[in-house]
Amino acid sequence: MPLTLTPLLSIPLIHPGDDLTKIVLTALHASCITLHNNDILVITSKIVSKAEGRLVNLDVVVPLERAFELATRSAKDARLAELILQESREVLRVRPGTIIVEHRLGFVCANAGIDHSNVSPLLPGDRQAQVSEAERARAENWVLLLPENPDHSAAEIRAKLEAVSGKRLGVMIIDSHGRAWRLGVVGTCIGLSGLPAIVDKRGAPDLFGYRLRITLIAVADELAAAASLVMGQVAEGTPVVHVRGFPYPLREGSLSELLRPKEEDMFR
Repeated sequence: MPLTLTPLLSIPLIHPGDDLTKIVLTALHASCITLHNNDILVITSKIVSKAEGRLVNLDVVVPLERAFELATRSAKDARLAELILQESREVLRVRPGTIIVEHRLGFVCANAGIDHSNVSPLLPGDRQAQVSEAERARAENWVLLLPENPDHSAAEIRAKLEAVSGKRLGVMIIDSHGRAWRLGVVGTCIGLSGLPAIVDKRGAPDLFGYRLRITLIAVADELAAAASLVMGQVAEGTPVVHVRGFPYPLREGSLSELLRPKEEDMFR
């Protein structure tokens, strides 16, 4: 079966408390897609965070001493530095404009994954003219934290979709991360349910019968990157992708499969 990735149409702007499962089902219908066994839904973390109310206005953040120190080193707003510290286990590297941390979820990323783009609760586009200058100024201070527990969020969405469809599905939540040694961001899995994060090929023979010794395939990250390519990164408005033909058997999986233990990290 060929691998197909289809961005779902008609996803509205998401607000705290919105039912993502209902929104996804409506978008599947609008895109003329009927769920089959082994289909996967890839969802950007941004809409999960918005639905879960992970919006924070910097006006209400009170930075502590460590945040002021970090803000000075990174040339960032001290209030944002405070949120980064709250969302992190450890600060690993700092340079003007960037703070690299071990996120509380276990992965390493820039600025604790806190996002400022496409976050404003105000009206989009030319409808912004209806908003006062004071409201617009305050809106510019909104930021979005990553979901509290992306594995749990994926599992909840999956359970509801399976209950409605009667099919065996997978759900994955992704975010855009940079990478050491390479420029640019790519889609990366930060939470999943119902599909493998890693496929272990150790012991499998290659074309010439050689038994592989170290090959672990980060299939969730591979699919996240492919889905991100379909979603776009700016103003495309397609935060959910339907996947069919995933070339590996579905099973229970979790983010923990993808996280390298510190004692094996040669570059930490």
